[in-house]
Amino acid sequence: MTQHNISDWEQLCKKELKGKTSQDIAWSTPEGFQMKVFYTKDDLDQLENTDTIAGIFPFVRGPRATMYANRPWTIRQYAGFSTAEESNAFYKKNLKMGQKGLSVAFDLATHRGYDSDHERVVGDVGKAGVAIDSVEDMKILFNEIPLDKMSVSMTMNGAVLPILAAYIVAAKEQGVSQDKLMGTIQNDILKEFMVRNTYIYPPKMSMRIIADIIEYTSQNMPKYNSISISGYHMQEAGADAVHELAFTIADGLEYCECAIDKGLNIDSFAPRLSFFFAIGMNFYMEIAKLRAARLLWAESLEQFEPKDPKSSMLRTHCQTSGWSLTEQDPYNNLIRTTIEAMAAVMGGTQSLHTNAMDEAIALPSENSARWARNTQLIIQEETNICKIVDPFGGSYFMESLTHSLADEARKILKEVKDMGGMSKAIEQGYPKLKIEECAAKKQARIDKGDDVIVGVNKYQLDQEDELEVLNVDNKVVLENQVKRLTKLKKDRDDTKVKACLDKIVEAAKSGEQNLLALSIDAMEARCTLGEVSDAIASVSSRYEASSSLVSGVYGSHFQDDQEYIEFSQKIKAFHTKHGRNPRLYVAKMGQDGHDRGARIIASAFADIGFDVDVGPLFQTPQEVARAAMESDVHAIGVSSLAGGHNTLVPSLIAELKKLDCEDIQVFCGGVIPKQDYQQLYDDGVFGIFGPGTPILQSAASILKQLDK
Repeated sequence: MTQHNISDWEQLCKKELKGKTSQDIAWSTPEGFQMKVFYTKDDLDQLENTDTIAGIFPFVRGPRATMYANRPWTIRQYAGFSTAEESNAFYKKNLKMGQKGLSVAFDLATHRGYDSDHERVVGDVGKAGVAIDSVEDMKILFNEIPLDKMSVSMTMNGAVLPILAAYIVAAKEQGVSQDKLMGTIQNDILKEFMVRNTYIYPPKMSMRIIADIIEYTSQNMPKYNSISISGYHMQEAGADAVHELAFTIADGLEYCECAIDKGLNIDSFAPRLSFFFAIGMNFYMEIAKLRAARLLWAESLEQFEPKDPKSSMLRTHCQTSGWSLTEQDPYNNLIRTTIEAMAAVMGGTQSLHTNAMDEAIALPSENSARWARNTQLIIQEETNICKIVDPFGGSYFMESLTHSLADEARKILKEVKDMGGMSKAIEQGYPKLKIEECAAKKQARIDKGDDVIVGVNKYQLDQEDELEVLNVDNKVVLENQVKRLTKLKKDRDDTKVKACLDKIVEAAKSGEQNLLALSIDAMEARCTLGEVSDAIASVSSRYEASSSLVSGVYGSHFQDDQEYIEFSQKIKAFHTKHGRNPRLYVAKMGQDGHDRGARIIASAFADIGFDVDVGPLFQTPQEVARAAMESDVHAIGVSSLAGGHNTLVPSLIAELKKLDCEDIQVFCGGVIPKQDYQQLYDDGVFGIFGPGTPILQSAASILKQLDK
């Protein structure tokens, strides 16, 4: 056989590239990796664990020896909306059509530990998930779904105690004992403090709750995963693959320390830990990330001296990226989701949710939900992809990328360890700052056109067709939930309710007794989710996050950009004319904690030259109006992601009128269906900037309006 070397290939490249070398077509990733276009066996020199076997430590090629050849990944579509009745009907239909497990989405009021009749959640009930106030709602949600046979994943972190307790009681009243329950509760509060923000209590109380849940489930629920350690929301908030990977592993190690401090042996709970990663459009990097995650977890767990191999085995659920979905030319999202699903499968996920193509606009329609599910069915049933274990194993490129990613993640893991662990790092604001820096850099690359998004910053359509989207009537859901709550409180034994809540308060104070065990008693007595949450909050209070921003990151990408320079001159002209810079108040109303868009806008607009105030999360319209008045701003920018805009924005404008501040103008951004635009304009909004709008374009439009 003829032997060739890399210099032979370089000569061919030079010929094909008309004198250029391979270095001229090399590229770099958002993580800063300098990528070649061709890899050989020399790239594997000095690397360990490049010749591994699936199912054997360190599990780079997969946690099971046979992977999908024996059993394909679980199709676990994340869904929930409106009432428990409607979600139950949706689940049953999907199960008939081939879905294998359930993954429950709760509304934001539920996440944040509020009953549906609370004054702070009027715009949130039933909008971004199903409303659950009590065991009665949970029983309806799983009506005629056998919980001893169905694996159920529940994305819940803040109100994790009453939700898991209600699920256990609902199963009991269905005739299913808790030792037969299968599935996962997310129960990952550390990432909430970094990105998603559906926390309730401060870190110390939150970690105590997690330890109690791990303890209770390890003793009473042997088939149930007590935690799903999530990197997903980190990527959605802007983290690159290195930071998502490192911070997720660091979170997992912190939870292990927490459980061990509780007196648990590593092998008593680690086999029931699971992970959750986002899968975006960086195809090769996402495959490498899952492989590197298994490597890092296996080597990291060695410090706890596990005896059971399953303790070191990282098992993960994956979900295709919601952030990569575009409002513009939305049918492109079908292709994006398919590519991302392929990366998750090639990386060796254990279960998968594929996003619907209209989720950048609203909740999934029935058709888009079917296409999303069928994407997985087609990959499983029509391609033979399942028949090969880790097809990228041994690839010069993939093994090199896997280890490069692991090496960079190890550096961050060491930084976190030197800070005293992830809780300490979060207290110092380190992870949140790094993620926001990544997000600002990504937005700058998109706005400059360095990162192409088809239909957004390249190949745009002249005319966008309007999609028919699912719309939840928030007022109807709210009325139904309030009626059910009223009946529940009328029919229950108030003496028993008070006794249960008093025990929770005492346990929260003393640090003794298991809070999940007490919450199960409380939910069985028909306490509400809000009452259990408030009982603990009466001891620990509710957590409030800092609203500080990164600065200079977005602007640093535009120092030589002519459009940016010209806009800076317009800001100076505004100052000369009005005696001050344009001043904005960026607001998040309701219980929606997804603040990537709001924080990028605030940070970038500040770099451009606006004076920007950022409101705290979870404000009411009344609080936003008063804060804007006191800050003497020109305009309020409302960021909406969870569907509450139709209720909250008109309320904000009405509050401004009450305060005689009608000169403060209002604009909106985020996930808002086009069908809602005209109503918002009629309510008094002057501009709406959907996903993908370049920041300089939106800034120019706002400045023009304020300069009238």
